[in-house]
Amino acid sequence: MADNRNGLDLAARVESVLFVAEEPVSTHRLAQALEVTSERVERALDTLVRDYEGRGLRLQYCGGGVQLTTAPEAAPHVERFLGLQSRLHLSQAALEALAIVAYRQPITRPDVEAIRGVGSDSVLRTLLNAGLIDRVGRDDAVGRPFLYGTTAEFLQHFGLQSLDELPELEQIAEMVRKSP
Repeated sequence: MADNRNGLDLAARVESVLFVAEEPVSTHRLAQALEVTSERVERALDTLVRDYEGRGLRLQYCGGGVQLTTAPEAAPHVERFLGLQSRLHLSQAALEALAIVAYRQPITRPDVEAIRGVGSDSVLRTLLNAGLIDRVGRDDAVGRPFLYGTTAEFLQHFGLQSLDELPELEQIAEMVRKSP
């Protein structure tokens, strides 16, 4: 790209905007922000696609927009760096406690333990560290125990838009009855 405003060609400026964007950006919006035509933005995106071949970044087109992402081949390394591996493998105890929090939130640790029938301090700590639950307040009961609830990370981890998408408890009971 021949246009070098402030020393950067258009592809580099598109890349900079995509780097800071929190969600996919339409070519129209990129064109407005960079004060060029959508056609020039599309050519700059094509340049970036070629430049990223064999590199650690990619352009991902989704929902009518484009975003900068890491190369799928780098996923194991990125996950290890971000500590995502441990979050992907939850123990049975962690899944039990997480389900209780998801369906009964806000809920205290003693209430989780009463439902599970065992101590749940370490399991709740694991879920807190994984970002799947958080302290959302304090109960008025004696000792003012913490109340726990699920996080946006929980929704993202399980591919949910909202808690309304959780299956009904009756559906879960039916699935358990049908499983071998």
